[in-house]
Amino acid sequence: MERRKFTREFKLEAVKLITDRGVGYAQASSDLGVHASVLRNWVKALADDPSHAFPGHGQQKPEQAEIARLKREVTKLKAERDILKKAAAYFAKEST
Repeated sequence: MERRKFTREFKLEAVKLITDRGVGYAQASSDLGVHASVLRNWVKALADDPSHAFPGHGQQKPEQAEIARLKREVTKLKAERDILKKAAAYFAKEST
């Protein structure tokens, strides 16, 4: 079963339905076909950080982008370290 994907606009409208119009989670859940816990998560995400809520496909929060960049850098540095270890071991054998 494929996971359903909702657009940012759909999520914003669903949250407005609950917060602005006063529709309950259960009613909104049945009307929209989305589980009530998902709606609660959307409301919480929008309340926590309105400008970065629901970033969409391929877009990340600045913190997530920085973490991904740092992980790539760590991987690169580990590879360089391993190459240097092998080179040091090779030259240490050669000199004896």
